[in-house]
Order: sequence, then structure tokens, then C-alpha cells
Amino acid sequence: MSAKELTYGFGVNPIQSTNHFYVLIPKLNTETVQVFERFNWTEAEEQKMEKSDILRIEISKHKWNKISADLTTEFNSRLKKDKIKMGKFSVGGTAVEKLFGKELMVLLWSIEDCDPSVIPTAIRNWKGLMPEERWWLYTMTNASTGHIKDKKGWRIALRYALCENPIEENPQSSIFDMLDE
Repeated sequence: MSAKELTYGFGVNPIQSTNHFYVLIPKLNTETVQVFERFNWTEAEEQKMEKSDILRIEISKHKWNKISADLTTEFNSRLKKDKIKMGKFSVGGTAVEKLFGKELMVLLWSIEDCDPSVIPTAIRNWKGLMPEERWWLYTMTNASTGHIKDKKGWRIALRYALCENPIEENPQSSIFDMLDE
């Protein structure tokens, strides 16, 4: 993609694909952050929500605040590398490119029912995964438990894998690298 092409939020280019995720961040700390998967683009940075949009998760703003800086850093480092305008999460709505959205959902699903004290462990474990591994985890989880109330199966597995599996601070090798050993 050319750096001159218009993108929104974190790398969303509606000319290339209208499928994206949309993060709604409320002003009040007592309200929840909502993440929708969307298949249409409504021709403005602030998207108009439609009936076809799928609410994937609602999470406390407290938990969101514990992960948003790490998400921003991760996504922006890859956007910068690809010479695409960097993004930021803002009160109101922020569009997130579909592959980044899948990665976002893996982290959010893993922390939705955890104690906030283990979120740093979840972030370290999530960062230790390659993007392709996160996409695969999203695909497997979404296929069986991707709806808002589906807090079972793969969703529980994500929580155990990321929140209750402490790793050292050193960067983790890819799962695929370990299989080659």
C-alpha cells in the first residue's frame, strides 16, 4: 500500500477491504468498551453502526486501559514498518484493520474473565506469539465461541494459555520454531 492512500484508525483502507473491527470507547469509566466486527464501511472515520455489525466483546474500561498502550505500540510498529499512517485509540470509535482486529480479539477474549492482576502476563504471552499464530487462534476461537455470550471452550483455553501461563521477560520463540527443535 502506498503511504499516500487514505487509511483510518489502525490501517483500515476501505478501498482494499471493508471488513474491519471497530472499537467503541466510552467517555465514562463505568461503561464498557465494545468491539464490533464490521463488513461495511460507511464513508466516514466515525462509523455508523449497522444491524449487520457483530458485537464480539464488551470489556470493562479498566481492563481496556491496561492493554490499550501495548496494542497501540504493537500495531503502530508494524504500520510504521509498512509506511502506513499510525493510529491511536480514542474515546468514541476507532477502526482497526481486520488482521489487527483478530489479534486484538485474542487478547481481549483471554482477559475478559480474568483477574486484572494477571493482565501483564497475558500481554507478555500475547506479544510472544507471531501475528500468524494470533490469527489462527482467532479463527479457531471465533468458529466455535465467537459470539458475545460464548464464554466457553476456546475462550477459556485462551484465558489459560495467556493469563495463567507465566513466561519470562525474554521474547518467546514462535510455536513453529519450537516444533522444529
